[in-house]
Amino acid sequence: MRFVAEGSARGPKAWRRLAAGLAALAALALAGCGERTAKDAAGATGPDDGATVAVGVLHSLSGTMAISEIAVRDATLLAIDEINAAGGVLGRKIRPVVEDGASDPAIFAQKAAKLIEQDQVRTVFGGWTSASRKAMLPVFERTGNLLWYPVQFEGNECSRNIMYSGAQPNQQILPALAWAREQGHRRFFLVGSDYVFPRTANLILRRHIEAAGLEVVGEAYVPLGGTDFSGVVSRIRASGADIVFNTVNGDSNVALFKQLSGAGLPPTKLPVMSFSIAEQEAQAMGPAVAAGSYAAWNYFQSLDTPENAAFIKAYRARHGEKATLSDPMAHGYLNVWAWKAAVEAAGSFEPDVVRKAAVGIESISSPLGTVRFAANQSLVQPAHVGRLRQDGQFEILWSSPGPIMPEPFDPLAFPGQSCNPG
Repeated sequence: MRFVAEGSARGPKAWRRLAAGLAALAALALAGCGERTAKDAAGATGPDDGATVAVGVLHSLSGTMAISEIAVRDATLLAIDEINAAGGVLGRKIRPVVEDGASDPAIFAQKAAKLIEQDQVRTVFGGWTSASRKAMLPVFERTGNLLWYPVQFEGNECSRNIMYSGAQPNQQILPALAWAREQGHRRFFLVGSDYVFPRTANLILRRHIEAAGLEVVGEAYVPLGGTDFSGVVSRIRASGADIVFNTVNGDSNVALFKQLSGAGLPPTKLPVMSFSIAEQEAQAMGPAVAAGSYAAWNYFQSLDTPENAAFIKAYRARHGEKATLSDPMAHGYLNVWAWKAAVEAAGSFEPDVVRKAAVGIESISSPLGTVRFAANQSLVQPAHVGRLRQDGQFEILWSSPGPIMPEPFDPLAFPGQSCNPG
């Protein structure tokens, strides 16, 4: 499947038809799903054996999203190893089964089905793009399994089969907009990859920008993985924008920032606020490419807390002293610990029992700080705005006064809708 087709302006019914088709494809392809990576635990096939419990870890280890997702896999496996070293969960060691979504929503659906129906995992940690999440959703709803999703997204979704730890729009893009307004920005250009997250996020942004009496001076999309931003850069230059809000994902960001700078519009001249560039992406891009630009997240590596210091130390002990950490990595890590806490509170590995227990846990210690899942199965968490430094770290410029309650349905873009998974 090509992402550009998926990213066109589809309504909810079209998305459901697409997702159903991907789920059917997953079932047909189940018997032929791909091989495990070298990171898999030994013997990671088959049902629980009484001594272990199988869980799925499903991220893009190849393709355009590998730049972001490999590190989330690594953080997830770190949490699993820490839990196993401390005795496991309900007396069992966690046995991860790792699969590659290959930056393709159809493959994510196939691998989710394989993990649940062939490997018989009790839960799955993974996904990044909303296209991958929406492709997997029918698989989880059909099988009754539970996905722990670690990445910020566009909201406008509510499923009892997903725990959404990544930011809802009111926990990332809207705090960033409020901060930009406080800095005096009035003319916004919206640029994104051509799929559901950027398009829906920008719909929400447009509603709030216009409601505030400000102006969207342009909006443009490129295919996920695309590298030609020449037309977009020309439009940005001609628009008179005083800030760019960037929802481009993956390695396309390298081309975007290089072409903006080549046109005389580096971040120091035309500010850029990004929602998918964290420390990991900055390191892979080369920090100088985007230095001076802004990002909004719920976690930065530069957070000064004992919990974050312990997370950094543990990760670097495994991946080297120069390893960087990012928001999706922190969420991938905390998701495993939250699952453990919920399993132990429930006294069961059954997904429906676990999800109900998860929303009843009052506090979870994490690299982000103390967080918890709300009744809508999204995370209550803080928000931050940072500026990228030359060393690839973010200087935190603003933090929310406290944790922000998640709102899956934006009241301006999707009025009258609510989320009650039950």
